[in-house]
Amino acid sequence: MKIYVGNMPYGVTEEDLKQSFSAFGEVTSVSIIKDKMSGQSKGFGFVEMASAEQGQAAISGMNGKELKGRKLNVNEARPRQDDGRGGGGGGMRRPGGGGGRPRY
Repeated sequence: MKIYVGNMPYGVTEEDLKQSFSAFGEVTSVSIIKDKMSGQSKGFGFVEMASAEQGQAAISGMNGKELKGRKLNVNEARPRQDDGRGGGGGGMRRPGGGGGRPRY
């Protein structure tokens, strides 16, 4: 079962999460979502437990629990939804506006 973990302090590591959640069963994977540019945590991540029963126990036991000074928001992860908009690329932007006559 995949679990969403939010409101995490930026200093929490994947090992911290694994240790905290392993009290409720077998942790099969842990991932903290990080900013692509800076590499800093975005304050949320996912923990995957070996079974639904272990996952429910972890949600009940960890939701609202304090970890490194912040109360965690823990619930079952929802499937990622594709809104059909696709990625964001943009084209080349030119400085100074969009053409036309130059200003004097």
